[in-house]
Amino acid sequence: MTGSIALLSDALESTVNVVTAIAALIAIRVAAVPADAHHPYGHHKAELFSAVLEGVMIIIAALLIMREAYHGLMAPRVLDAPLQGLLVNGAASAINALWCWLLLSQGRKRRSPALTADGHHLLSDVISSIGVTFGVLLAIETGWAILDPALAGLVAINILWSGWKVMRSSMSGLLDEAVPDDVLAKVRETIALEATGAVEAHDLRTRHAGQATFIEFHLVVPGEQTVAAAHETCDRIEAALKAVVKDCVVTIHVEPEYKAKHSGIVVL
Repeated sequence: MTGSIALLSDALESTVNVVTAIAALIAIRVAAVPADAHHPYGHHKAELFSAVLEGVMIIIAALLIMREAYHGLMAPRVLDAPLQGLLVNGAASAINALWCWLLLSQGRKRRSPALTADGHHLLSDVISSIGVTFGVLLAIETGWAILDPALAGLVAINILWSGWKVMRSSMSGLLDEAVPDDVLAKVRETIALEATGAVEAHDLRTRHAGQATFIEFHLVVPGEQTVAAAHETCDRIEAALKAVVKDCVVTIHVEPEYKAKHSGIVVL
């Protein structure tokens, strides 16, 4: 409608939004499938793969935009019917802003990497659209045709940064990164308070995969304690951890007192 490379760049990113949204939908459905014999830890990481794919798609879109910006810089052109194009872009931006807010709020509420990644991607699109609108208006006002492709290049850089952030956050889950320090502190405190009757807990390990958080540790109990009593203590700790950390999977390895390392979590 306008011949604007900046607006075309915005449209290319919106096209990527559709593709990545479909990928996110598929990933969420796969991640919701219960654990089975071939996937005993569940399918939670499907969302992380989706987020990585989204990051790759964002980067591809940015490279395509840079290509268009380069050709535009080599041969700047005067914009046609810019106001109509800006009105269309403004309407699309308003819809994207509302959808972005919905995705981010639901993604945080449901602890969904796929929804959150999609929301951040859309947020970058909204910011780009606002910048494009002001840039095209400035190009019209000044008559500097070169502003349009230059602005498209800036949009591409912003999109690249967005794609890198999406991929970086997803890779932490794929590489079994531990839970954040504040969550780890709550886990340690809960174990210390609820492990009454035990001696200590050590070798605590945590990781997150999509919505699920996995917590594993060794629990040292007195040698004379019965299996039933030790099991009751484990059940109590597990229930308390699930109340503190949503969607957590707890594995506790019980050991006799002589296995104590005197370096883990002291039972209060």
